[in-house]
Amino acid sequence: MTDMLAGKVAVITGASRGIGRGLAIGFAAQGARVVCAARSQHKLEQTVRHIEAAGGEAIAVRCDVSKAADLQNLYEQTRAHCGPADIVIANAGGNFTRDSVEDSDIDDWEATLRVNLLGVYYTCKYAIADLKRQGGHIIVIGSGMGHREGGSGSAYSVSKAGAWMLVRALASELRPHGICVNELIPGLVNTDILSAGALPDESPLTLEWFKQPADVVPLALFLATQPRTGPTGQSFSLMRRDSQ
Repeated sequence: MTDMLAGKVAVITGASRGIGRGLAIGFAAQGARVVCAARSQHKLEQTVRHIEAAGGEAIAVRCDVSKAADLQNLYEQTRAHCGPADIVIANAGGNFTRDSVEDSDIDDWEATLRVNLLGVYYTCKYAIADLKRQGGHIIVIGSGMGHREGGSGSAYSVSKAGAWMLVRALASELRPHGICVNELIPGLVNTDILSAGALPDESPLTLEWFKQPADVVPLALFLATQPRTGPTGQSFSLMRRDSQ
Protein backbone atom coordinates (compact mmCIF):
# COMPACT_ATOMS: atom_id res chain seq x y z
CA MET A 1 0.00 0.00 0.00
CA THR A 2 1.18 3.51 -0.81
CA ASP A 3 -0.41 6.86 -0.10
CA MET A 4 -0.66 8.68 -3.44
CA LEU A 5 -4.44 8.93 -2.89
CA ALA A 6 -4.52 8.87 0.91
CA GLY A 7 -7.61 10.63 2.23
CA LYS A 8 -9.34 10.61 -1.15
CA VAL A 9 -12.70 9.05 -1.94
CA ALA A 10 -12.98 7.53 -5.43
CA VAL A 11 -16.28 6.46 -6.98
CA ILE A 12 -15.86 4.01 -9.86
CA THR A 13 -18.74 2.68 -11.93
CA GLY A 14 -18.55 -0.67 -13.66
CA ALA A 15 -16.21 -1.84 -10.89
CA SER A 16 -17.40 -5.44 -10.82
CA ARG A 17 -15.18 -6.55 -13.71
CA GLY A 18 -12.67 -5.58 -16.37
CA ILE A 19 -11.25 -2.07 -16.45
CA GLY A 20 -13.43 -0.82 -13.60
CA ARG A 21 -12.35 -3.63 -11.30
CA GLY A 22 -8.71 -3.01 -12.21
CA LEU A 23 -9.08 0.70 -11.48
CA ALA A 24 -10.80 0.03 -8.15
CA ILE A 25 -8.00 -2.31 -7.05
CA GLY A 26 -5.30 0.07 -8.29
CA PHE A 27 -6.79 3.16 -6.62
CA ALA A 28 -7.30 1.33 -3.34
CA ALA A 29 -3.66 0.22 -3.45
CA GLN A 30 -2.75 3.93 -3.54
CA GLY A 31 -4.72 4.68 -0.37
CA ALA A 32 -8.10 5.80 -1.75
CA ARG A 33 -11.36 4.74 -0.14
CA VAL A 34 -13.08 3.24 -3.16
CA VAL A 35 -16.80 3.09 -3.78
CA CYS A 36 -17.36 0.23 -6.23
CA ALA A 37 -20.56 0.54 -8.26
CA ALA A 38 -22.11 -1.86 -10.76
CA ARG A 39 -25.27 -3.91 -11.34
CA SER A 40 -23.89 -7.23 -10.03
CA GLN A 41 -23.81 -7.19 -6.24
CA HIS A 42 -22.06 -10.56 -6.11
CA LYS A 43 -19.21 -9.49 -8.38
CA LEU A 44 -18.92 -6.13 -6.59
CA GLU A 45 -18.46 -7.92 -3.31
CA GLN A 46 -15.69 -10.01 -4.87
CA THR A 47 -13.92 -6.79 -5.86
CA VAL A 48 -14.32 -5.38 -2.35
CA ARG A 49 -13.01 -8.57 -0.74
CA HIS A 50 -9.96 -8.48 -3.01
CA ILE A 51 -9.25 -4.88 -1.99
CA GLU A 52 -9.75 -5.55 1.70
CA ALA A 53 -7.53 -8.63 1.59
CA ALA A 54 -4.75 -6.40 0.30
CA GLY A 55 -5.26 -3.91 3.13
CA GLY A 56 -7.40 -1.40 1.23
CA GLU A 57 -10.77 0.20 1.94
CA ALA A 58 -13.81 -0.23 -0.28
CA ILE A 59 -17.58 -0.54 -0.24
CA ALA A 60 -19.98 -1.99 -2.80
CA VAL A 61 -23.08 -0.12 -4.00
CA ARG A 62 -25.35 -1.79 -6.51
CA CYS A 63 -26.06 0.72 -9.28
CA ASP A 64 -27.50 0.71 -12.79
CA VAL A 65 -26.01 3.81 -14.42
CA SER A 66 -28.93 4.03 -16.86
CA LYS A 67 -31.20 4.96 -13.93
CA ALA A 68 -30.87 8.44 -12.45
CA ALA A 69 -32.27 7.37 -9.08
CA ASP A 70 -29.51 4.75 -8.75
CA LEU A 71 -26.85 7.42 -9.20
CA GLN A 72 -28.48 9.67 -6.62
CA ASN A 73 -28.44 6.74 -4.21
CA LEU A 74 -24.81 5.99 -5.08
CA TYR A 75 -23.65 9.41 -3.90
CA GLU A 76 -25.90 9.27 -0.84
CA GLN A 77 -24.25 5.98 0.13
CA THR A 78 -20.82 7.43 -0.65
CA ARG A 79 -21.36 10.40 1.66
CA ALA A 80 -22.80 8.21 4.40
CA HIS A 81 -19.99 5.66 4.44
CA CYS A 82 -16.92 7.46 3.08
CA GLY A 83 -17.61 11.18 2.79
CA PRO A 84 -18.06 13.23 -0.39
CA ALA A 85 -16.37 12.05 -3.57
CA ASP A 86 -13.04 13.54 -4.63
CA ILE A 87 -12.60 11.42 -7.76
CA VAL A 88 -15.28 10.04 -10.06
CA ILE A 89 -14.53 7.54 -12.81
CA ALA A 90 -17.42 7.01 -15.25
CA ASN A 91 -16.39 3.62 -16.58
CA ALA A 92 -19.59 1.58 -16.95
CA GLY A 93 -20.56 0.97 -20.56
CA GLY A 94 -21.93 -1.48 -23.07
CA ASN A 95 -22.69 -2.15 -26.70
CA PHE A 96 -26.02 -3.80 -27.46
CA THR A 97 -26.00 -3.62 -31.25
CA ARG A 98 -23.37 -3.59 -33.97
CA ASP A 99 -25.87 -3.43 -36.82
CA SER A 100 -26.13 -0.64 -39.33
CA VAL A 101 -28.59 2.16 -38.64
CA GLU A 102 -30.96 0.64 -41.20
CA ASP A 103 -30.85 -2.84 -39.67
CA SER A 104 -30.55 -1.85 -36.03
CA ASP A 105 -33.09 -2.69 -33.37
CA ILE A 106 -34.43 0.55 -31.91
CA ASP A 107 -34.48 -0.72 -28.34
CA ASP A 108 -30.88 -1.97 -28.54
CA TRP A 109 -29.70 1.30 -30.15
CA GLU A 110 -31.39 3.31 -27.42
CA ALA A 111 -30.04 1.04 -24.67
CA THR A 112 -26.48 1.61 -25.87
CA LEU A 113 -26.93 5.38 -25.70
CA ARG A 114 -28.69 5.13 -22.34
CA VAL A 115 -25.73 3.35 -20.74
CA ASN A 116 -22.81 5.01 -22.53
CA LEU A 117 -24.09 8.59 -22.71
CA LEU A 118 -26.94 9.10 -20.26
CA GLY A 119 -25.11 6.86 -17.78
CA VAL A 120 -22.07 9.14 -17.95
CA TYR A 121 -24.32 12.20 -17.68
CA TYR A 122 -26.01 10.85 -14.53
CA THR A 123 -22.69 9.75 -13.04
CA CYS A 124 -21.25 13.23 -13.49
CA LYS A 125 -24.36 15.30 -12.75
CA TYR A 126 -25.03 13.91 -9.31
CA ALA A 127 -21.36 14.12 -8.30
CA ILE A 128 -21.00 17.83 -9.00
CA ALA A 129 -22.45 19.20 -5.76
CA ASP A 130 -19.98 17.18 -3.68
CA LEU A 131 -17.01 17.87 -5.96
CA LYS A 132 -17.68 21.61 -5.76
CA ARG A 133 -16.95 21.55 -2.02
CA GLN A 134 -13.22 21.13 -2.50
CA GLY A 135 -12.58 20.47 -6.19
CA GLY A 136 -11.68 17.15 -7.69
CA HIS A 137 -11.51 15.03 -10.81
CA ILE A 138 -13.93 13.37 -13.20
CA ILE A 139 -12.46 10.79 -15.56
CA VAL A 140 -14.66 9.42 -18.33
CA ILE A 141 -13.54 6.15 -19.88
CA GLY A 142 -13.95 6.81 -23.58
CA SER A 143 -13.18 5.06 -26.83
CA GLY A 144 -11.38 5.72 -30.07
CA MET A 145 -14.72 4.90 -31.69
CA GLY A 146 -15.98 8.19 -30.29
CA HIS A 147 -13.40 10.04 -32.37
CA ARG A 148 -13.74 8.16 -35.65
CA GLU A 149 -16.33 6.07 -37.46
CA GLY A 150 -16.43 2.34 -38.04
CA GLY A 151 -15.86 -0.92 -36.24
CA SER A 152 -18.28 -1.09 -33.33
CA GLY A 153 -21.57 0.02 -34.85
CA SER A 154 -23.29 3.38 -35.05
CA ALA A 155 -24.87 3.33 -31.58
CA TYR A 156 -21.58 2.73 -29.78
CA SER A 157 -19.69 5.33 -31.82
CA VAL A 158 -22.41 7.94 -31.39
CA SER A 159 -22.68 7.30 -27.65
CA LYS A 160 -18.93 7.59 -27.13
CA ALA A 161 -18.73 10.70 -29.31
CA GLY A 162 -21.46 12.25 -27.19
CA ALA A 163 -19.61 11.35 -24.00
CA TRP A 164 -16.46 13.01 -25.38
CA MET A 165 -18.40 16.21 -26.09
CA LEU A 166 -19.90 16.00 -22.59
CA VAL A 167 -16.35 15.89 -21.18
CA ARG A 168 -15.55 19.16 -22.92
CA ALA A 169 -18.82 20.82 -21.93
CA LEU A 170 -18.38 19.79 -18.29
CA ALA A 171 -14.76 20.91 -18.27
CA SER A 172 -15.84 24.39 -19.32
CA GLU A 173 -18.64 24.50 -16.74
CA LEU A 174 -16.63 23.13 -13.83
CA ARG A 175 -13.17 24.61 -14.19
CA PRO A 176 -14.07 27.68 -12.07
CA HIS A 177 -14.83 25.24 -9.24
CA GLY A 178 -11.49 23.43 -9.39
CA ILE A 179 -12.98 20.33 -11.01
CA CYS A 180 -11.00 18.79 -13.86
CA VAL A 181 -12.86 16.63 -16.38
CA ASN A 182 -10.93 14.45 -18.82
CA GLU A 183 -11.40 11.46 -21.08
CA LEU A 184 -9.22 8.36 -20.86
CA ILE A 185 -9.19 6.11 -23.94
CA PRO A 186 -7.79 2.72 -22.91
CA GLY A 187 -7.77 1.02 -26.30
CA LEU A 188 -7.87 -2.77 -26.39
CA VAL A 189 -8.00 -4.31 -22.92
CA ASN A 190 -8.19 -8.00 -22.06
CA THR A 191 -11.59 -8.30 -20.40
CA ASP A 192 -14.34 -10.90 -20.54
CA ILE A 193 -15.98 -8.80 -23.27
CA LEU A 194 -12.97 -8.58 -25.55
CA SER A 195 -10.20 -11.09 -26.00
CA ALA A 196 -7.25 -11.22 -28.36
CA GLY A 197 -8.75 -14.21 -30.10
CA ALA A 198 -11.78 -12.14 -31.07
CA LEU A 199 -9.70 -9.86 -33.27
CA PRO A 200 -9.40 -10.78 -36.97
CA ASP A 201 -5.81 -11.29 -38.08
CA GLU A 202 -6.19 -8.75 -40.87
CA SER A 203 -7.37 -5.99 -38.51
CA PRO A 204 -4.94 -3.05 -38.13
CA LEU A 205 -5.84 -3.15 -34.44
CA THR A 206 -3.89 -6.41 -34.08
CA LEU A 207 -0.82 -4.14 -33.94
CA GLU A 208 -2.34 -2.32 -30.99
CA TRP A 209 -0.98 -2.84 -27.47
CA PHE A 210 -3.32 -5.43 -25.98
CA LYS A 211 -3.51 -4.43 -22.33
CA GLN A 212 -4.54 -5.94 -19.03
CA PRO A 213 -6.91 -3.88 -16.83
CA ALA A 214 -3.99 -3.03 -14.51
CA ASP A 215 -2.22 -1.35 -17.44
CA VAL A 216 -4.89 1.38 -17.47
CA VAL A 217 -4.27 2.31 -13.83
CA PRO A 218 -1.12 4.47 -14.21
CA LEU A 219 -2.75 6.91 -16.65
CA ALA A 220 -5.89 7.10 -14.50
CA LEU A 221 -3.72 7.81 -11.44
CA PHE A 222 -1.86 10.51 -13.36
CA LEU A 223 -5.14 12.27 -14.16
CA ALA A 224 -6.54 11.83 -10.65
CA THR A 225 -3.45 13.38 -9.04
CA GLN A 226 -3.08 16.45 -11.23
CA PRO A 227 -3.60 19.85 -9.56
CA ARG A 228 -7.06 21.37 -9.74
CA THR A 229 -5.63 23.93 -12.14
CA GLY A 230 -4.27 21.12 -14.31
CA PRO A 231 -5.43 19.66 -17.64
CA THR A 232 -9.16 19.60 -18.26
CA GLY A 233 -11.35 18.99 -21.29
CA GLN A 234 -8.62 16.78 -22.75
CA SER A 235 -8.49 13.26 -24.14
CA PHE A 236 -5.64 11.02 -22.99
CA SER A 237 -5.12 7.81 -24.93
CA LEU A 238 -3.28 4.52 -24.55
CA MET A 239 -3.97 3.70 -28.22
CA ARG A 240 -1.62 4.10 -31.13
CA ARG A 241 -2.35 7.37 -32.89
CA ASP A 242 -3.29 5.71 -36.20
CA SER A 243 -5.74 3.40 -34.38
CA GLN A 244 -7.78 6.22 -32.85
